[in-house]
Parts: sequence; C-alpha cells; structure tokens
Amino acid sequence: MKISYNWLKKHINTGLSVSEVAKYLTDIGLEVEGVEEESSVKGGLKGVVVGQVLSCVQHPNADRLKVAKVDIAAREPLSIVCGAPNVAKGQKVAVATIGTTLYFEDKPIKIKKAKLRGELSEGMICAEDELGIGIEHNGIMVLDENLIVGSNLSECLSFENDAIFEIGLTPNRADAMSHYGVARDLHAVLNRYNIKSQLNSVKTVFKNSSNESKINIQIINKKECNRYAGVLIDGIKVNPSPKWLQNRLQSIGLSPINCVVDVGNFVMHNIGQPLHVFDANKIIGNTVIVRNAKKGEIIKTLDEEIRKLDESDLVICNKNSPMCIAGVFGGIESGVTEGTTSVFIESAYFNPVSIRKTAKRHAINSDASYRFERGVDPNFVIEGLQMAANLLCEISGGKIASRIEDEYPIKIDNLNVNFSLEKLNQLAGQIIEKKLVLAILKDLDIKVLSNKNKVLRLEIPSYRVDVRREIDVVEEVLRIYGYNNIDFPKQINSAAVFDDQPCKNKFQKKVSSYLVSNGFFEIMNNSLTSKNYLRNKANVVEVLNPLSNELNALRQSLVFGALESVSYNLNRKQDNLKMFEFGNTYFLNKNLYKEKSSLLLIATGDKNKQQWNSDSGQFTFYTIKGFVEGILNFTGITCYTIVEKQNDLYDYSIELEYKDKSISTIGKIDKSILSKFKIKQDVFVAEINWDFLFDFASTKEIEYKEVSKYPNVTRDFALLIDKSIEFEQIKTLAFTRASSMLKQVDLFDVFEGEKLPVGKKSYAVRFTFLDEEKTLTDKVVDRIMSQLQKAFESDLKAEIR
Repeated sequence: MKISYNWLKKHINTGLSVSEVAKYLTDIGLEVEGVEEESSVKGGLKGVVVGQVLSCVQHPNADRLKVAKVDIAAREPLSIVCGAPNVAKGQKVAVATIGTTLYFEDKPIKIKKAKLRGELSEGMICAEDELGIGIEHNGIMVLDENLIVGSNLSECLSFENDAIFEIGLTPNRADAMSHYGVARDLHAVLNRYNIKSQLNSVKTVFKNSSNESKINIQIINKKECNRYAGVLIDGIKVNPSPKWLQNRLQSIGLSPINCVVDVGNFVMHNIGQPLHVFDANKIIGNTVIVRNAKKGEIIKTLDEEIRKLDESDLVICNKNSPMCIAGVFGGIESGVTEGTTSVFIESAYFNPVSIRKTAKRHAINSDASYRFERGVDPNFVIEGLQMAANLLCEISGGKIASRIEDEYPIKIDNLNVNFSLEKLNQLAGQIIEKKLVLAILKDLDIKVLSNKNKVLRLEIPSYRVDVRREIDVVEEVLRIYGYNNIDFPKQINSAAVFDDQPCKNKFQKKVSSYLVSNGFFEIMNNSLTSKNYLRNKANVVEVLNPLSNELNALRQSLVFGALESVSYNLNRKQDNLKMFEFGNTYFLNKNLYKEKSSLLLIATGDKNKQQWNSDSGQFTFYTIKGFVEGILNFTGITCYTIVEKQNDLYDYSIELEYKDKSISTIGKIDKSILSKFKIKQDVFVAEINWDFLFDFASTKEIEYKEVSKYPNVTRDFALLIDKSIEFEQIKTLAFTRASSMLKQVDLFDVFEGEKLPVGKKSYAVRFTFLDEEKTLTDKVVDRIMSQLQKAFESDLKAEIR
C-alpha cells in the first residue's frame, strides 16, 4: 500500500522527518518496506536555478543562435548558447546548470559543458516542456522579475516534492487502508512518546438541499447490505480534475481519469470509504434496489466484459436490471460519461464475506472490493458521502439536488470486551502502569466503560474489525507501548523434563538431518493444488472458495508440487537436485475426510558435483532406493517385501511392503508427466508412508546385541534363471530354506546377452553366513549351499553356471 507523506500531513500536523515517520510506523506494525522520493515534475528540478540575462548577442557563426551572459549568483556569469527567439537582456530565466538531468519527453538529458559552433555553452536556458512543467516550446520560460537570482527553481514554483511510503499492510488491518487511518495510528504512538502532533478531523460541513429531487433506496437483502446511503448532484460538468487532485492520485500510483472518478478514488484513499457513482439519468424508475441477482441475469461491467451473475451475488439495480456488482465492480450501462450532467453517489457498508465470495467468483480484485471484503467502518458511510459530494460540487460546478438518503436497517453496534490488566502484564512479562494503559486505550479510540478489580470493560470502535477478543486488546496496547520497550529478563529458568512418549517432531528431525547430511534440500509446497493434478477425482477434497483454478483442491500426493519445484529450479540452470518434503495429503471417502502424512524424496541430474578426480554419476532408481533403505534403518525395518507395481505416474515402480502394509513407493516419473512440467531429464521419486513409519518406530524398542567375535563366510552362486524371476524371489526363498546362519543375500552382477538361451538371464548372488557361537567350517557352509541349490533348482527352475 502506498502512502503519500504530503497527503499524510494533511491529516496530522507534526514536524517529523520522513525517516522518523517510517520508523514509528514500522514500530507499530505498519511496516515501511521502502520510501521513494516523488515529484510532480520528474527529477524534481534538481540543479535548475533562477538566472538573469546580463547580455544577449548574436552568435558569430549561426544565424538562429544567440550567446547570453547569465548571472546565477556564482563567482562568474555563465556563457550560454541559446536558440530561443524570445531570449533578451534583463529577463529572469530558468537555467539548468552543468550536471543537471532533465527529462524531455521522458528521456533523460544530462547537461554538459560544450562548444556550439565554436562558442562555449555552460548550461541551458530552458523552456516549459524541457523542464516538464508545461507544453510550451516556442520560446524560453520567462520568470517573475521578483524572483531571487541563484535560488532553486523548485522552491519558486507551485509544485511539490513528496515521499511515498510502501507499507506492507497485513490483511487484518482494514482500518489502516487509508491516509487518515495511518495518521490515526501515527497520532496514537506519537502521544505515547509525548511528541507534539495534532490529528485533524475529517468531518465536513454539509447542508442538505431543500430540493424535492430524490432517488428512492430499497434494500431487499438486509443481511448482506447493512447500510446504504446516497445523494443526487445536478449540473455537473465532467472535466479533468484540478492539478492538486491529480497530484494526490499520481503520488500513490493512480492515473487521473476525470473529476467524477477521481473524487471517488480520492475519498477511498483519503478516509477508506469506497464509493460508486451512477449517472442519475440512467437509474430507471428513479429507484435503487439492493438485492441478490436473479437466475440468468447478466451485466456488462466497466471493462466491457459480459458477466453471468450468480444468485448469491449482491447487486445494485434499477427497476429493470442490475447496474453494479455491489462493492466489486460497476456496470457500463449506468456509468458516468463525458455527457453526464447528473450523478447519484453511493456510499454503503456490505457484508465482507459476501463481497469476498463474489470478487473471487468473478476473478475481480478492485480497490473497492479489497476494502469491503476486509471490513470498512459503517460509521464512515455518511462522512465519505458528504466529503465526496462537497468536493465534486466544488470542482465540477454541480449542486446538491437532494437530501442524503440513508437506509440503515440492521445497525452494527460497537463490540464490548473485558480486559484484564493482570493478563496484559503476564503476557508482557513486566508491569505496565495502569495510567499509561488507559492513555494508550484513549489514543486508540477504545472507550473504558467500567473499571473494576483490575478488569476493564471496553468498547471497541467500529473501524477496528480486527479487535474482537481480550488478546487482541493486549496486542494493541503492546503495539503502541512498543515491543522494543519490553525488558529482556536478566535470567531465564528452565527445567529438563524427560518424556518417554514418542515424539513425531524429534523423529522427523532425525530423518531430516540424515537427508540433509546426504545433500538433500527441504522444500515446502502449498497443500492447495490444481484439481487437474489429482488422479482419483471421486475422492477429491475441493475448496469451496478457491483463490484460483490452479489452487482449487487439496493435494492427494506430494509428487506434483515437488515436480513444480524441480521445473522451477531447472529453468534457472540448477540441473542437479536432491529434495525432500514432509507434508499431508487429503482424501474424501464416503463423506469422511481423511488426512495422511507423507515423506517425499525427489532427485534428478548428477549424484555428486563434478570433480577432476571422480565421476559425478547420474541419479538412478537404485540411488533413491538406497536413501529409502537408509531411512528404514532408523526404524529397524530391515526385512520387507518388494513388489513391482504398475502406476500411471511412473515409467516403472516398486512398493516396499511390511506386514501387508505399503511402506514406500519408489519409481521413475513417466515422460508424459514430465513433459507437462517441461522437464527433459529423468526424475526419480520415493513416497514414504510417514504415519506408518512413525507408528512402527515409536513401538520398536532398542535392542542391544553384542558384536560377534567370529568371522563371516561368503559364498557365490551364478544362477541362470528365467527373465520373469526377480531377485526378491531368490532372496525370500534363501531365507526361507537356509538356517539362521544366513545373514545377508546380495545381488552383485546381472548378465543378459546372446550367449545365454532365449528368455534367460544370469544373476550373480552372494550369500553371507555367520555363526555367533563358533567359527563356521567349510563343511557346514557347503551343506547349506547345497540345500539352497536344490531349492533354487526345484522352485525357480534355476541352473548353476
């Protein structure tokens, strides 16, 4: 949000500098993210001074040029070559000195010392358009003869330099969405530090017309329109706004349109009350009706889009049809044009929830809806209307043609809150004097209705829509008191408590540390995603009021968000990625909502950085599988079943199962999926059932086992088997048939080629044996290997090579 320093000073009289104002605003939560110098003339006329022409003679080498001696109150007069026909001795003129930058037709021109046709020129005598303060270019700008030679031209002319605060306003602070709202907050904090300031009232003197003209107001939906007011103004002329009003709007980034539109924008940014102006002659039936749209109704809005209205949309209508989407966007049919002579100004309070839903439904984000959907002050409805009516009459030549019609069927009362001083001191960690608390509450317009037993009964002003509970009042007091004024304790006491209950956060941190130490980066993606990403449409948890079509459902998998992260990084030349994410997924099953926790690993590119003495190596399916196995080791799951599964998300994938439950799915993302994200390199993913993993880890007791003092014995088999047989079958069969001395089964080579029979492949498998009570003999190991050979030959039709 942009706030003009000069505009702010119209509301609060203070001698603070721009930097001081920025500091105090930031201290009270209106964070100033930046300050930008602004001028109604680009460049602010820096380096342009008042000069006086001492002499003016014809240039010896050019018929259209003259050489002037100009006094600018420097040591010596300047010699300036000038081509203007009207330059003459004795004139006071605008002189751009050497080093000055002018903006002619928005193009920067730096003034330098130069020779023009052999004569020295030490500056420039300027015309209006060269300075950017007018359009005249037939001759130089001749100044008032009473101006002081050498003075800055910017101080002599009627234009202003300004500073613009860029405030990072939080969504709850609807009260500060205007210059008066910011001034009101600034006044409160300045009073806290006894800095002299005066907050100027925004009340206007308004006289109701005795004219019998009127526009009738009829509110049908009183729940969504608590208050609606309006006034007629006749005899207006739609013309450009005066310069001061254009400057105000331009300073905060708004383009002036005409006096009618500009008045509405000015009042909204001045005191925070959005307005809408109708051409009164287009209000059919001389009646304004506030109702919900009817089925099938449409409206052509000011952007010339035809919009189909929903029956829950609140609209402003005449006797026949909608004229405006209430609080969101105006209709073109009832809009003000250059030929408009009579207008009806609307000022209202609409239900914030209704406006927010309508604005999202039609994908419209106007300045008015931005304020209405956060909550405006119902008690500023009339103030805003009167301010706009007075100003429009002043600058357009119109006259007020009716009394103010004000329909207020459901009054919004100020909220009452109980506030404990002890609660305040407890949360602050120190005692804040009651006298100071009462002063802060007064400066915040919070009335004290009663004061008994250290508990205050407070009345919250209507414009503070974010203050609803005692804790909100605590925040308000501390905000003005100053968080920087809360003392640091001299000592902090804590007690070490042992908790024998499993902690999900600690386990997650342990796994995160393992992954980070292996070069992974943690990512956090939005739980909201596009419905198009979801495979099981029947179980989708849809968002009732989506922010956009890209965020209209809750995710069922972490994969698509991670692929967006991969795509983002690849587009920025980060080709080697290892990332992980902890997150929840959401499902709807038989009208019951279910939430699951998952851990996702995703990798692409090279495994390691390229080095002169080693190969970086590409990520493979088995690389990601190795990291999954490392995580499973933390839980004590070492024996699990591997099942090959078909999945439209993957080129190929496997599932790790333990006790008939899926632990993890590991796979290579299908190229058709990658193409949707414009990813051209292989991506490997592992999805881990985090809920199951934690539940198992939390029940698994740590077992201590003494390291064996006897050596391992290994034996190898080269097995010729059918291509359909997986290594997992060999491993499972080996552990089933061998004795407990078999500790490990590993696959260390796979061979397929023309030298083997058709449909066959060769696996080189290593078996590791250990007897924890004595040294194993060759005789014992040979007997076990013989048993395994028979099992492989009978069950798997394997041949020993």
